[in-house]
Parts: sequence; C-alpha cells; structure tokens
Amino acid sequence: MPEPIRRSEKTVAPPLRAVRLGAPGAVVETRADGSVVIRAGQPLGRYHDKLSEALERWARATPDRVFLAQRDPDGRWRELTYAQVLEQVKRIAAALLRRGLSAERPIAVLSGNDIEQALLGLAATYVGIPYAPISPAYSLMSSDFGKLRGIVELLTPGLVFANDGMPFARAIYATVPDGIELVVTRNPLGDRPTTMFADLLGAEDAGGVAAAHGAVTPDTIAKFLFTSGSTGTPKAVINTQRMLCANQAMLNAGLRFATDEPPTLVDWLPWSHTFGSNHNFNFVLVNGGSLYIDDGNPTPPGVPKTVRNLRDIAPTIYFNVPKGFEALVPHLRADAGLRNTFFSRLKVLFYAGAGLSHATWEALTELAVESTGERIIFITSLGSTETAPASLACTWDFDRPGNIGLPMAGSELKLVPNEGKLEARLRGPHITPGYWRQEDLTREAFDEEGFYKIGDALKYVDPDDPTKGLLFDGRIAEDFKLSTGTWVSVGPLRGRFVDHFAPYVRDVVFAGPDQDEIAALVFPDVEACRKLAGLDADTTPAAIVAHEKVRALFAERLAALAAESRGSSTRVTRALLMAEPPSMDKGEATDKGSINQRAVLRNRAALVEELYADARSARVIGVEG
Repeated sequence: MPEPIRRSEKTVAPPLRAVRLGAPGAVVETRADGSVVIRAGQPLGRYHDKLSEALERWARATPDRVFLAQRDPDGRWRELTYAQVLEQVKRIAAALLRRGLSAERPIAVLSGNDIEQALLGLAATYVGIPYAPISPAYSLMSSDFGKLRGIVELLTPGLVFANDGMPFARAIYATVPDGIELVVTRNPLGDRPTTMFADLLGAEDAGGVAAAHGAVTPDTIAKFLFTSGSTGTPKAVINTQRMLCANQAMLNAGLRFATDEPPTLVDWLPWSHTFGSNHNFNFVLVNGGSLYIDDGNPTPPGVPKTVRNLRDIAPTIYFNVPKGFEALVPHLRADAGLRNTFFSRLKVLFYAGAGLSHATWEALTELAVESTGERIIFITSLGSTETAPASLACTWDFDRPGNIGLPMAGSELKLVPNEGKLEARLRGPHITPGYWRQEDLTREAFDEEGFYKIGDALKYVDPDDPTKGLLFDGRIAEDFKLSTGTWVSVGPLRGRFVDHFAPYVRDVVFAGPDQDEIAALVFPDVEACRKLAGLDADTTPAAIVAHEKVRALFAERLAALAAESRGSSTRVTRALLMAEPPSMDKGEATDKGSINQRAVLRNRAALVEELYADARSARVIGVEG
C-alpha cells in the first residue's frame, strides 16, 4: 500500500501529468435586477450537423481501428472496427426503414449497454428514427412496472428491443401492447411473435438509406431520454442532432487532448442516462476512439468485473460517479499491476453525478503518484439530461473537489437571486427544445429569455472573482426553513453528512420544515455496517442497523458533527437508521440512485413524526443538549 502524501510548506507537490485542456476564462455581465450572466471566454467552434458524419469520417480514415468492444460469454473481447460498425449500421437502418418507424412510432430499448444496442441506436439516428434507451431497472427491479408502463404509453413505440427475452418477459407482458414488434438478441418469447436481432442485418437498401440519411438535419430528433425529476413522473427529454453534436464540440474545446490522440474508454455508465450515452459514448465516436463496454458497476458484485476489465485495458480518460471511484480505491491499493495499468496512459479523472469526497480525491492522488510519480488532474462538470449534458466544467487544476468551473464554449449561465441563493439557468445550442408530448412541462422549464431552469443553486468559489469557478449549492426545491425562519441548504449539508459518516452512509434525507431542529432519515451502507458489527452475511438489514456497535458509532459521529456545526441551519440533532432502502416504485429513488427527498418524507411521514416526538423512541439516535 502506498504511503500517504504528506505536504507542508517546505514540500513540493508532485508534478501534474501534462494534458492539453481548454483555457479557462469567462465574460461576466451583472444586470440591474441582480442577476448575473456568465459566458465562456472562447466561442464555440464548428460542429457536425449529425452524429453519423463522425462515424463515416472514422470509417474512411481509420477503418480498422476498434470502435466497440465487449466481452463475449467466454470472457474474450469481441471487437468491431469503425468500418464494420458502419456496414452493419446501414444494414440495420434499411430494416428499420422498412418498418415505417418515426418519432410517432420510435424504438424503445429495455436492456442495458451492449454492442447490439449501440448498433441499433446508431442505425436509427443514421436515418432519422428516434430511439429511447430506458433504464433496465424499470423492467428488472420494479414490482409494479408503473414507470415503464407510463413511458411506453407516452412513447407509443413501434418496436421494442431487449438483448435477452427471458429476464425482460414479465415487463414486456405487463407493459408492451400486442402488435408492437419485439426484437431480441437471444431467448425469444415463446408465445409472442419475436424478431431476432440478427435478422435485422438482412437485405441492403443503399438508395433508401442514403436518401433517409440525407434528410436528417440538426433539428431531427436523435433520441428520447427519460428523467423523473422531483415529481417522479417520467419526462421524455427530446435530444436533437444539434444538441448532441454541439455538446461534443463544447467538450472538445475543454478536453483538447482528445483531438490529439483518440480516447480509449472503459466505461459502465448506462446509456439510458445522458452521462453514459450523450457524454461518453459520443465522446468516443466524435473523436474516433475506442469504447470497451464495462460489464461492471459500483456494487459488490460489479466492482470485480470492472477491475478485470481495467487490468486488460488502460484508459486515457476515466469517467465515473463518485461511488464508482470510491469502490475502485481498495482494489487499486491492493493490486500493483492494476494500479500501474490504470494510471499508465491516464490523462484525466472525470467525476460527475454527485460530489466526490475529499478522502477519495486524496486516495486516488496518492495512488497515481505511487504508480507514476505524477498527479492526474480531476475534472468535474455540471449538466442534466436537458443539457446534453455538459454545460459547465472545471478544466484547470484545483486543490480540492467540488469546483464545477465555468460555462463551456457556447454555453450561457444566468444566476438569478432566489431566497438568498443563486438559481442557475442555462442557454445554448446544447439545450433541449423540450419534453415530448408534454407541452405544459416544456413551458414551465424555460424562462422568458429562453434559459432552461435546471433547478440547481450555485455559489462562487471566490465571491470577489466569479472567474475562479462555481460550487454546487443544492437543489432549489429541496431547501426549507426551520421554525426560526433559518434556511437549511440541503445539498451542501447532505454532502457534509455523508462525508462525515463515510463509509457507513449511502445517503440521507433531512426533515425539519417548520421545526426547531434538523433531523435525518439515514440510509446506511448496510454491508459496511455489517462488517463493523462483525455479523454474518445473512443477517437482516433490520438487525444490522439495530446492532449496538452500529448505533454507538452513529451516536458518536452525530454528536461530533453537531459540535462542529456553527448554527441551527447545519446542526443535525436526531437520526433514524433506515433498514428499508429507498423505493424506486414509490418514487423515493431514481434508477441511478438519486434520492427524491420530498417522496421519502411523504412516504415515511410516520418516521418523521417519530423523530420529532416529545418522548424520544428507543430507535432515535439523538444529540444531548
């Protein structure tokens, strides 16, 4: 295990690995109404009219370069070159055109990342047919299929794809009407007509495909991506060709090294979300890189798969969510071979989706220095499904996590004073035109100047110099007032709470509107708590969170956190440990693990009452005094 880096005024920080990034800079306009508009200091360069232009370019220029790779059932890498992908895309596109699919009858994808989904999506966008990659969790983890049913009713798909008919059968029977064509890679449904994916690679139609491809414009809908937001109701975000192409030009203006050397990615992030699909998949495509589809994820059974893949393939940039980086650290510490391969070609560590803990930041820095003698720059960004997604990014070295930077080339940020905070709004060619078949939601999402209201609050790293970057300051809809009139800023408090209780907490929801004090419904990391208590693997979550060692640790840390707090807006005085995880069916959590605070408080109102009862129950962990 590498020795920790110990810095003092006399020590020199290890050098930063050289990487070509965009020059930071911004133009700041302060308005009379108190709002501030910040624009990038550099203009947005020329970008493609449609994503297929990038595929055709690289199929001509580097036909034999690996574009897509995935392990086969025997564990070997199955690879497709750019030339092979383009040839198959055109064949599949011909099959899709013969079916008369359109925005009114798009393609719905139920299963997760694989080469077949990539080919299907590329073929659809090649000829102007929208497709909708839907989170597999809505089919595989839901008990009532409510969200999936709502999505299918909203989309009215003309074709539904799943890579394996067997695990998706229940969801298909429950939500997909008879008469909609089903396509599977394997295990067709026995009692329902099903097309095999291989059959889509049939007869060519060069003329028809070329004509349809020529009709695709920047305003053509490429895909629909679903987001629930705070309401829990699925919204179909329209993703146009312009949005996706513009956003890649914005990324390349900041991550300039990608145009010097085609990127190599090992990536698990789901294509049903904008980070994995629009951001990462398209980043590889536009820059002629190679994408190795990671069959792992940041879970106990998934991390070893990711580690296996990273032993084989050295990425040039590594994208992940903070939990993914956190889960990877113990493996990098324990395995010098993995560590050396992982850091050998790496230029950037890129995190998004949540705040990265300082402990994880330091651990990865130490491991990089141990392996290479150099630090690797961390970069993060701000965006959403509606923004394609990247809108702000920090493309300079910063001494701690959290700086989301400044607007990227082509993006405008408006900061509007709102209840003592600065509400963020965004405008640019990468912003969605709205929600499919949901005009009321579209109208609500934009202000009178056409800025998209992302719902986040931001604050300056340095209030005297906006060009130093911005920090996330919570979700506007989550914040609340105590009975004293004091505002509680939930986002920063949540980050501080989870960091303070690491590694024993996965997430937390705060109660307290119109109360004197803040209380917490805590979702513990059950496995970490089980190990702390020394319990068997088959111990129930309820028994784990009730164990005296677990409760003692939480009581001790809650008291320490309260002692560090400077006022009632950050002092959490009571907590309940949740044995039951947040429910996706009840809208308490999204499929990517984000907590819906309002839904949790609504569904667990009895527990909130227990937290604030005058006679404190034995289950409530409290701070005295």
